[in-house]
Amino acid sequence: MIGLVAATAAGSAAAQRLADAWPGRTRRYDEGPVRTAVARAFADCDQLVCFLATGATVRLLAPLLRGKAADPGVVCVDEAGRFAVALLGGHGGGANDLAAEVADLLGDGCTPVVTTATDAVGIPGLDSVGWPAEGAVAAVTRAVLDGAPVALRADATWPLPALPPHVGVRGVATDVRLYVTDRRLPLAAREAVLRPPSLVVGVGASRGAGVDEVLGLIQDALDGAGLSPRSVAALATVDAKAGEPGLLAAAERLGVPLRTFPAAELAAVDVPTPSAAPLAAVGTPSVAEAAALTAAGPGAELLVRKRKSTPADRPAMATCAVARRRPRGRLAVVGLGPGARDLLTPRARAELRRASVVVGLDQYVAQIRDLLRPGTRVLASGLGAEEERARTAVAEARAGHAVALVGSGDAGVYAMASPALAEAGADIDVAGVPGVTAALAAAALLGAPLGHDHVSVSLSDLHTPWEVIERRVRAAAESDLVVTFYNPRSRARRRQLPEALALLAKHREPGTPVGVVRNASRPDEHVLLTTLAELDPETVDMMTVVTVGNSATREIAGRMVTPRGYRWQT
Repeated sequence: MIGLVAATAAGSAAAQRLADAWPGRTRRYDEGPVRTAVARAFADCDQLVCFLATGATVRLLAPLLRGKAADPGVVCVDEAGRFAVALLGGHGGGANDLAAEVADLLGDGCTPVVTTATDAVGIPGLDSVGWPAEGAVAAVTRAVLDGAPVALRADATWPLPALPPHVGVRGVATDVRLYVTDRRLPLAAREAVLRPPSLVVGVGASRGAGVDEVLGLIQDALDGAGLSPRSVAALATVDAKAGEPGLLAAAERLGVPLRTFPAAELAAVDVPTPSAAPLAAVGTPSVAEAAALTAAGPGAELLVRKRKSTPADRPAMATCAVARRRPRGRLAVVGLGPGARDLLTPRARAELRRASVVVGLDQYVAQIRDLLRPGTRVLASGLGAEEERARTAVAEARAGHAVALVGSGDAGVYAMASPALAEAGADIDVAGVPGVTAALAAAALLGAPLGHDHVSVSLSDLHTPWEVIERRVRAAAESDLVVTFYNPRSRARRRQLPEALALLAKHREPGTPVGVVRNASRPDEHVLLTTLAELDPETVDMMTVVTVGNSATREIAGRMVTPRGYRWQT
């Protein structure tokens, strides 16, 4: 919950804008003295937005502070709404991200202010990766910021954000080390460790097994194998134990989900220590080992075989086993929009910052290179290498990296999502990031040409036979659909657009409005509203989108408008 505290009319109005934009996410604290309101919000909420002077906010917060791990994130907004300052809990409390959200909602005149050193220079903070960090985190972070060499020791390749080139450099002596491991390590004065979510604990339990017995068994198993409990990503068991209170409570205390699987699925898993007892009780010869391996996924390694709890005064009521997950790389297929920076979505920006590898057409990569973190590896190539880029991106993800495959417009519309997903298997995580398509960007400039049913057709016959394209255009013409042509004309393909227009002309009046938009949203943008009879194909190239109206489309006040229905109101 986000607490909103304001002391003036202007602050209260701005707070209400946030409350309206985030229904169910905020709570107003308007009653009583401001000091009391801040104290209540600080105790109740995960984050605060204070529409107060920073000095006053600091004095009000000072006696409430408990520690970096416990304090909420606090953003302070000035009276004029010019700045959203991340005042407290930039990483741990999420104030840095919240400041950006607040500034975005309050409008163009509001600027987010973030003073966290790592965020200011584009370097991921060790406490912002989303994994537990231990050891000399501040000292290692300081070395990263100062450009000093930092040794990186990782048990496997995990999809981390890009780190600067001096992190992980080989052949340089340094006592600053960053480990990425689930193993327990003795750490020196300038060493830190990130705990990846690599372990799954399979658990079996008799009815009524207590949470303390379950947790004690898990802790003993991890201690015996030299593993950190902070790398435990999930507990796993058989479906029959899904409601067992001791298992649910153990998962809650560890802060991880309890995953369950059908007995038949677990029975099919080859395990080293099957038993007749669970087979008779729940229908599978193994619960702990089989559940651990199943939840950990393909390529999992069983690190700790089944072991039982050892209460002194009664039989054991719990078993557990530990498996290590194989790291899964991540592929984000990112639509960059039509070109203008303000049409790049916040989600796309976040994925670019999350990636350690960016793959794309050279001209598209150039558009967003300044948004990438220092140390991001860029794999750019020229026109005509779509399949190669898709294969490269998937291969990098399979190697365990966080990859962003970028393309213009929307990634799924005549772009890289299709070849990438045709190449990707179930062994990597995939995220699609939508973008503003060329058709939508052009339509917004033309007016409202897509107000009724419409279709997009690519006139490029490099991958699709012209006979197929011709059949689709003819069907669109006969169906009276608004048509947007992508890839309408190139130096080598000059006849396709005239032929497509001729097919439409058999079913459309000569005066049918046609919109021609070149380089939508870019500095050399050009918009032309003409008619089907007057359109000159020679003015069209590959950077152009051509939108042909249907029988109801009209030009109104210089804009192209297709009504939502076929009856114009008089």
